Amino acid sequence: MLGALRYIAAVMLMTAVLPVSVQASVSQSNEKMNFWATPQDGTNQFNQTPTEKWFKAAADADVEWVRITFSKWDSQSKDFLAGNLDNYQSLVPEDLAKLKEVIGWAEKYQLKVVLAPLGLPGSRWAQNNSGKRDLRLWNDKKWWEQSSRYWKDIATALKGNKTIVAYNIINEPIAEMGTGLAEHGDPSRYDAWYKKYQGTSHDLPAFYNKVIAAIREVDKNTPVMVDAGWYAQAPAFTYWPKLEDNKVLYAFHMYEPFDFTNRKNFLRKKNGKKMYTYPGKIPYAGKEQYWDEQALENWLNPFFDWAKTNNIPANHLVASEFGAYRKNPGTAAYMEDLLSIFERKGVHWGFYSFREDEWDGYDYEMGNKPLGWKYWQAVEKGESPDRPWNQTNKIWKVLDQELKDDTITATGKSE
Repeated sequence: MLGALRYIAAVMLMTAVLPVSVQASVSQSNEKMNFWATPQDGTNQFNQTPTEKWFKAAADADVEWVRITFSKWDSQSKDFLAGNLDNYQSLVPEDLAKLKEVIGWAEKYQLKVVLAPLGLPGSRWAQNNSGKRDLRLWNDKKWWEQSSRYWKDIATALKGNKTIVAYNIINEPIAEMGTGLAEHGDPSRYDAWYKKYQGTSHDLPAFYNKVIAAIREVDKNTPVMVDAGWYAQAPAFTYWPKLEDNKVLYAFHMYEPFDFTNRKNFLRKKNGKKMYTYPGKIPYAGKEQYWDEQALENWLNPFFDWAKTNNIPANHLVASEFGAYRKNPGTAAYMEDLLSIFERKGVHWGFYSFREDEWDGYDYEMGNKPLGWKYWQAVEKGESPDRPWNQTNKIWKVLDQELKDDTITATGKSE
């Protein structure tokens, strides 16, 4: 927090001695990065059908920023906004109008937006691709060209929109898949791997530098958020050089240990197996170990050490997704420990997710209770009933406490 305040003071001092015309330029350039000067609490909007009602509810919950993905929205084309990720030509005008309308809802309720497509040309999201992983983007650089043009078009269309505070280039990239690199294990495994694949189509930092350069041709100001490889694992940053652009936010997703956080853990009980409980002994990378707050922090520390080595400040680090299946035993404690780490490290965070319309597994306002037959009966009738949210349950109370905590904003005021 103190480092963020010193940053704000430096900006104020610098602008105070500049001519008025130059001050305006500096102010515009720093406005969006200033949003990230102090820790910001957010959530993820992965709904199939976006509604204004959702944004009002998020604002009422004291959410400050929303990571919006549009890849599940209905479109007359094969892929929303892009038209066709197999052969990108230009943005779909009707889809762009819809996206602007949704961003307008966020603006109405004073929420900031991070745009996060689930797919790019040559990399369609598995759920939109019959469940198959699409690795073309990581196997042939021709898709880098289309992806750069796609993002340049998005940035051109949305340039100057003050509600958008970051472009998240792609959700959970998997540039390492198919190369023989284990998904989990000691972070040092990346070193030899990168020496072999640096400069190839699997070079994720190089890909990001190319796309960011295309964005900067039309938009110098909007920060860019980049996910680490292997589904945005925090340790997957450890082989990276620092990216060339100075308005980059380095984002990771936290669902480890996955054997605990996943819905399959809950299903173990139905299969006659004991569920993994947090804190407790839980398998990871083929070995069972004890997981608690210290173990979570130990798992994240290689990332924090990498950031420190590369002089990347905490206000450029984002836990942009984290969570656990709400019915797993210990989910409230897991969320509480992660939030404790994020707050202590001074990083931004966005929990997954808030009132997702397709699935209730991570709808923490539900606690660990089932929806009940009346809800499903209404759904079968084609209705869209509200879920029986209960903000007094243990899981939501953990999130609610952090969301409602007073913070010092980029303006230096307490809210």
